[in-house]
Amino acid sequence: MGKSKVLVVGGTGYIGRRIVKASLAEGHETHVLQRPEIGLDIDKLQILLSFKKQGAHLIEGSFNDHKSLVDAVKQVDVVICTMSGVHFRSHNILLQLKLVEAIKEAGNVKRFLPSEFGMDPARMGHALEPGRVTFDEKMVVRKAIEEANIPFTYVIANCFAGYFVGNLSQLGRLTPPKDKVYLYGDGNVKVAFTDEEDVATYTIKAIDDPTTLNKTLYIRPPHNILTQSELIQKWETLTGNKLDKISITADDFLASMKGFDLAGQVGVGHFYHIFYEGCLTNFEIGEGSEEASKLYPQVEYTRMDDYMKIYV
Repeated sequence: MGKSKVLVVGGTGYIGRRIVKASLAEGHETHVLQRPEIGLDIDKLQILLSFKKQGAHLIEGSFNDHKSLVDAVKQVDVVICTMSGVHFRSHNILLQLKLVEAIKEAGNVKRFLPSEFGMDPARMGHALEPGRVTFDEKMVVRKAIEEANIPFTYVIANCFAGYFVGNLSQLGRLTPPKDKVYLYGDGNVKVAFTDEEDVATYTIKAIDDPTTLNKTLYIRPPHNILTQSELIQKWETLTGNKLDKISITADDFLASMKGFDLAGQVGVGHFYHIFYEGCLTNFEIGEGSEEASKLYPQVEYTRMDDYMKIYV
């Protein structure tokens, strides 16, 4: 069997453009959905044209035109959706239901990877408002996929390094603090961090792998399971600069939610589950699931020590 033909929906986005790059690098015939809704967004258009230069095929299609989506998915074997599910960018998770309908009608897709790439929504039934909407909506999409008998893989990528490592997991910033750092509780809860390029590489490895069919793929490379304190210690070793540590209790952290807008409140809730509860690491990867770094040991994943160096 040859390599699957891939369609990426949301290919100009943060994780989507990396998946397009990884798909091309692995030698897959790679298609990217070009949506007329981009209008005058020249940055998105230029990203799409750069993919075309690299050998990708652009397919026009709109979520407002069912036939165009059916026609698009009929041209490929695998559909990967990377539409944003975070409130501070755009929150479009339920739009995927239109994609599910198109895949169901087309009837040819061998694997669908919906927009997951964060925490496992199946484990977040207890999540706090208002952030739980992210998980609830992802579960609505999963239900539709499974009821339509569409073959799937759910990719759980945990904490993207760009959002959680360079800033030492500080809420509301992306760069390292200079003098003081806020610790969530005692800072000793284990968290799984992932390099975004590695997420894309593992995702593309999984699409033709029968081991991951109708399963959840967790990306939890062992060297990148770290506490916040360990992350800070790595940064201090790298820079030679000791930071003042200020511990925030769980109650105080949750109380801070009142001062934020909706996107900020969602962020506080998600940070609480990650850094106080340990929702990314407080379970064993069991039946119906696989761990990417074990399945694909040939991938030399980026360790957070190395990832941080660019910030020095």
